[in-house]
Amino acid sequence: MLTFIVRRLLQAVVVLWAAASLAFVLTFLSGDPATLMIGDHWTAEQIVSFRAYMGFDRPFYIQYLEFMGRLLKGDFGMSVRQQTPVIELILDRFPNTVELALAAMLVVIVVAVPIGIISATKRNSLLDNVVMGGALLAQSMPTFWIGIMLILVFGVHLRWLPISGRQNLSSLILPVITLSAFAVARNARIARASMLETLSQDYIRTARSKGLSEKLIVTRHALKNALIPVVTVLGLEIGALLGGALVTETVFAWPGVGRLTIEAIYARDYPLVQGVITFLVLIFVIVNLIVDISYAFLDPRIRLQ
Repeated sequence: MLTFIVRRLLQAVVVLWAAASLAFVLTFLSGDPATLMIGDHWTAEQIVSFRAYMGFDRPFYIQYLEFMGRLLKGDFGMSVRQQTPVIELILDRFPNTVELALAAMLVVIVVAVPIGIISATKRNSLLDNVVMGGALLAQSMPTFWIGIMLILVFGVHLRWLPISGRQNLSSLILPVITLSAFAVARNARIARASMLETLSQDYIRTARSKGLSEKLIVTRHALKNALIPVVTVLGLEIGALLGGALVTETVFAWPGVGRLTIEAIYARDYPLVQGVITFLVLIFVIVNLIVDISYAFLDPRIRLQ
């Protein structure tokens, strides 16, 4: 078990290093970052001064080593536009993103898993066909389009719900539906497939041959085993929802990390973009690491992989 945990920790470190390195390199792919960040009317002296202030006049490898050194100390840099430490800006917005992601996760658990299980128990029925057709449709529609349609219907025409900002509990409804739509569809299909596979096992056929009711077979014998892969995917879904909130937060003007990223890109605040990308990758890796380790406790066979 210890070897499994150490191996996963080393993998997590490698992923974090690669993501941070990519975030750093992306800053230079569009040209001189100093030229891109400055105003249109800066003088040559101001440009030289700004380049020196940001450290862009130093060799590339020196900048990279300094960047990685700051990250190791928890220093994500300073926002150029707001003159505020990047980590402070992120932590100020991150609770809003977590609130949105957890609410979406709750919808996924409450909606996707039950309809997937029910759909599997009624295979090839009208209900099964409708559920799977709806899931395929939800996975096919872009997130931003779903958000815009919800705004037009429930915000503009019906005027039932607020369409932007974080005002009260009702402000969560449309963003949560938008963010969770794809995840609900995906996990409903996974839950259905897992339950169908479980229901085809020999011990299920044995239970049926003993005359047990279908309801008892599903709830007592099949459900627990069918939920193992679903639980794994749900754990990974948390990280995906945190990262996927970028589009949803932009559409609904939700004051989270995703919207902060878009604002930083438009403002050409590259230190803030680097910091947000690295921070989100860090959260995603931590969540995945926790899921990996917890899943190893649930299924000892995983430790051998």
